[in-house]
Amino acid sequence: MSWTDFYRRQEILEAAVRLAARNPGAPLPLEEVPGAEEHFGTEENILTALQYQWTRTLGGRLRAEVADPDEADGLGDHVDAVTRAWRTAVDEHADLRAVLDGAYERYASLRRMHEGELRMLAVTASLADPREPAEEIVKVGHALEALLHTSREEPVRRRPVMGHLRRLLAPSA
Repeated sequence: MSWTDFYRRQEILEAAVRLAARNPGAPLPLEEVPGAEEHFGTEENILTALQYQWTRTLGGRLRAEVADPDEADGLGDHVDAVTRAWRTAVDEHADLRAVLDGAYERYASLRRMHEGELRMLAVTASLADPREPAEEIVKVGHALEALLHTSREEPVRRRPVMGHLRRLLAPSA
């Protein structure tokens, strides 16, 4: 792929997000994005590329927040770091996040990628061990993501976040 192709694909993805943000749960109108069908072929391919962009963005934010393990005092610090990283990524890319949230149910490939994201969140927050069964880590990740969505307007606070997360996880134990 040439640099010209790379930049063209990025332009198409940005246009698709802008267009889809009007109705995030609806299928992407590929015919309204010039070059979308030519460069990506299907909605699933565009959404996969968008999920990859989101994962890269979130992963970078997570690395920045937990870069120095010597500064972490315990579990709350990891949860707080993941919370800050997720909120920053969502604030910077709210339309992208909304489009992806609206599309997960349409494609199994997106659900699998989202489950990978959930595992990344749970393990980075030190709420799950990577050696645990993947399904259990995904459950923890779902609980954490639900907490992140519901507490988005609140400032990050250590004890209430942990208490709420414990209540969410208790039924799955």
